[in-house]
Amino acid sequence: MAVKKETERYDGVTSRIQWIGVAIMAAMVLLCVQFWRLQVLSLGEFSRLAESNRVWQERLASDRGVIYDRRGEVLANNRASADVVFVPGECPPDMIDTVCSRLEQWLQIDGDELLRRIDSHRGAPFTQLHVKRDVTKADRVRVEENKHALPGVTTVVHPQRRYLYGETAGQLLGFLGEINRAELERYAEYGYVMGDLIGKDGLERYYERLLHGQDGYMLVTRYASGQPQLRTDRAGRPYIARRDTRGHLLNIEAQPVLPRSGDPLHLTLDVALQQYCETLLRGQQGAIVVLEADTGAVLALASAPGYDPSVFVNRGMNDERLELLSGRRPNRMINRGYREVYPPGSLFKIMIAAAALEEQVADARTRHYCPGHFQIDGRGRRWHCWRRTGHGAMDVVEALAYSCDVYFYQVGLQLGVEKIHDYATRMGLGILTGIDLPGEEIGLIPNPEWKAALHADKPVWDRQWYPGETVNLSIGQGAAATTPLQNAVMMACILNGGYRVRPYLWQEREQARSEKLFSDATIEKVIEGLLLCVEKGPPAPTGTCNRAQIPGMQVIGKTGTAQVVALSQLEQYEDDDDIPYHRRHHAWFVAGVLDRSPRIAVTVLIEHGHAGGAVASPIARDVIEFFYANQPEDGAIMLADKE
Repeated sequence: MAVKKETERYDGVTSRIQWIGVAIMAAMVLLCVQFWRLQVLSLGEFSRLAESNRVWQERLASDRGVIYDRRGEVLANNRASADVVFVPGECPPDMIDTVCSRLEQWLQIDGDELLRRIDSHRGAPFTQLHVKRDVTKADRVRVEENKHALPGVTTVVHPQRRYLYGETAGQLLGFLGEINRAELERYAEYGYVMGDLIGKDGLERYYERLLHGQDGYMLVTRYASGQPQLRTDRAGRPYIARRDTRGHLLNIEAQPVLPRSGDPLHLTLDVALQQYCETLLRGQQGAIVVLEADTGAVLALASAPGYDPSVFVNRGMNDERLELLSGRRPNRMINRGYREVYPPGSLFKIMIAAAALEEQVADARTRHYCPGHFQIDGRGRRWHCWRRTGHGAMDVVEALAYSCDVYFYQVGLQLGVEKIHDYATRMGLGILTGIDLPGEEIGLIPNPEWKAALHADKPVWDRQWYPGETVNLSIGQGAAATTPLQNAVMMACILNGGYRVRPYLWQEREQARSEKLFSDATIEKVIEGLLLCVEKGPPAPTGTCNRAQIPGMQVIGKTGTAQVVALSQLEQYEDDDDIPYHRRHHAWFVAGVLDRSPRIAVTVLIEHGHAGGAVASPIARDVIEFFYANQPEDGAIMLADKE
């Protein structure tokens, strides 16, 4: 009988089985630990992620804040804009061609293009396809009256910016445009998304966060595919469409959080005065600035030519938008009051006179003789006075009144370039004024450091500052460049007793002004000269800006004629009208009113306008008369308190 052979076992099998068992047990323990971590420790996090996958947050855009002038007139608000949309999934398939044909006929759109877009959205038949944006009231009524013949067609209402005064103050208000990537990153914390409209210039840009408001949202069911879409009722209130783009039924998960409109922006601007100033500038290039001298409140900041910001939000104005954005000269989007610089010309003499009196380089008895020309140390180059026959002996009051160049050549040399630069910047020239508008130009008051840095790679004689440059600077020529707004700030400093104010447009912005820069004696003498400048003779000779005189009102002023090219280039022309436009001098005038409240400082600049006394001063007179004639009849106009 055969003996059954016992199965042989390899050495180490038992130990292997034990190790395998241990490994399986360890894996089970790790798996249980991981399950416990995921389902217990991380329950809150994964519940939140699951809920976010289940729920869609649909944003409700807020209205922009309304902008008002100082009297409560609305400058910019929002209007209801209607878009016609078509949802193919809500239209019987056999009627789609007919509906497109009717829309083409009634709304003057391209029906074939609409059919192509419908075909490209076959996978998302409930997508709202825009048929026509910002339709007229007539188009909207036509669609509503024929809804029975237009299945799947509806209107969606949304707010759109409206500028009620057209071009008036358009450059100050600015315009809206679609947000770009850089702006999206800058405003990331505020919930902006691609496609949002945002302020691109002016007050719309500077006060974007104030005007934008706070968006709301709705929570609805979300599916793996498809996207919910907003609609609006007849009153413009938003609600979620019944189905998403794929046709899934939607449920509202919670009460919507309604958007909060942007805050109103109340300005110091007087829109009637602004409109009048822009009318005075019509057909010219230039700017008019009107400030409250004691506070810096901007009453008008007019510039010509201008533009209507509505072209960036209204339908059918593509050509106008492209023309504005092309940068073609003259650039109508640039406000010349604070974003362009010009040689200040003889306006600079106001600052030179104040600095000379304050530094005791000159006083009431200091006189300099004007023979019609000037030479440093009596030799070398000859600088002429605008009056070639000369003014004779002049003191500071007479030199201001008759704008004697030779007087200021000599006083400027005595002051020196460093003190000229110091006092000019103290009075607001060649520095940022701090106005609450974007893109302000800084201008330039040159000094030796500036010239050395500019010509750092040139020989030493090109980097050196020469006395002749101080002579030119003393009458606001050479490299000096200022904005009309800066010159208005300078005049306000004289009117209010020697304080530099910070211009502002938002009424709630904190007022700011410097310490007292000049003594009362200095201010009194400068005002005496500026009063004489406006007065008509006899017995005294007529000042250079007598056309600004207003009977019964104490008006002070100073003319300025800023050279664009060297005088030698104009000698070939017999008459001023023969000079080519771009070679003509700029015409300046600054003015102020002493005996009315509020005291105002006015600057007028007419580009290539020849002489300030003949062209700019009558405009300033008209501005002053208009402003005080249109103040409220409630005692707001009174004699200014004497300090």
